[in-house]
Amino acid sequence: MNSLQVLIVDDEKLSRHRLRRLLSEDAELEIAGECATGHDCLQFLATHSPDLVFLDVQMPGMDGFGVIDAIGPERMPCTIFVTAYDQFALRAFEVHALDYLLKPFDEKRLAESVRRAKRQILHREGETDRERLRNILQAMQTSTRYRDRLAVKQGENLMILRADQVDWIQAADNYVNLHCGHETHALRGTMNSLQQTLDPAKFIRIHRSAIVNLDRVKALQPWFRGDYRVVLTTGVQLTLSKSYRQSLRDRLMSY
Repeated sequence: MNSLQVLIVDDEKLSRHRLRRLLSEDAELEIAGECATGHDCLQFLATHSPDLVFLDVQMPGMDGFGVIDAIGPERMPCTIFVTAYDQFALRAFEVHALDYLLKPFDEKRLAESVRRAKRQILHREGETDRERLRNILQAMQTSTRYRDRLAVKQGENLMILRADQVDWIQAADNYVNLHCGHETHALRGTMNSLQQTLDPAKFIRIHRSAIVNLDRVKALQPWFRGDYRVVLTTGVQLTLSKSYRQSLRDRLMSY
């Protein structure tokens, strides 16, 4: 058969290169392109028609679900999601049986996904795939997205944290740092995307680079230029920006 055209979409350069290297070993696949952002993916799909897309779920700006929402499930090629321990996404994939790769995946798991994709493409099961994409989008849009668990990497393993273990969250480029007592864990994602998945009754933004667990707030102290210090039960002191001050006060008064 003719080579299947493959598009790789991942904001991590090393991940794209690794996936390209592994897929290049399959003579039935041809890499049609690589994209580092969701917007780049939209532009590529506007002018190209790959047979198969490896789509990263968690990307800054437009994520993988945003790509599908913008393109529409009916126009998406056969899609294999790639995700780094997003529990909600995993539940959606498992329920709707759409294939996905959980980072870090090995060659055997990748080969299984490719075989399933080939069968789907060759047997013209596109409608089934599109229905699964629609179901996933609906699940993402209608289900409660508040997390009670967070999965973080610890060496080669994943460690599960309860959300209520987190004292506060700090922005760190394309990652966030979860501060839990004397421990700090890095989680891939942005402050905005994480905030949307946390229960607003428990977590609140106090600064563009900080979210706090309300159960850990001990006191507010006047600082300068309209800012305050938020003192946590752990003794940590954080800056409360003026723009977030009223919302925190209102929340604490009604807490």
